[in-house]
Parts: sequence; C-alpha cells; structure tokens
Amino acid sequence: MSITRCPKCNAQMERGFVLDYAHGAVLQSKWAEGGVSYSKWWGLRDLKKKRKYVIVTDRCVKCGFLEHYATEESK
Repeated sequence: MSITRCPKCNAQMERGFVLDYAHGAVLQSKWAEGGVSYSKWWGLRDLKKKRKYVIVTDRCVKCGFLEHYATEESK
C-alpha cells in the first residue's frame, strides 16, 4: 500500500476504520447501495437485496481529515 497524502494539508494519512456500535457488539461500518427503506416495526428493511461494501477510512495525522473508501463487497 502506498502512503497517501491529505488533500487538505498534504500530511500523511493513516489507514483505519469507523467503529459501528450495535446492541452488545462493535462492528465495522458498511456502505449499502440505493435509498433507505424503513419498516414501522423493524427499522431498516430490504437489506438482503442490496449490495454492501466494507468501509475503510484514512485519517490525516496532522489535521484529522477523514476520507472513506467502500473497498470490498461484504457478505
């Protein structure tokens, strides 16, 4: 992996991910295609029909700017 530079201040970026807190678990955030569809009783619906990608995040070590990438399709 090549070292990326911050588009704001040109300092070095470091790779990481955003924590997603759920009921009794800590997960990695994901990106899902299309719009949001809610169910009155169950929250988000139709998630099984959508393509989902794991999100990785680069953070600038100087100014803290975050840049997200949807990299690989999630199962």
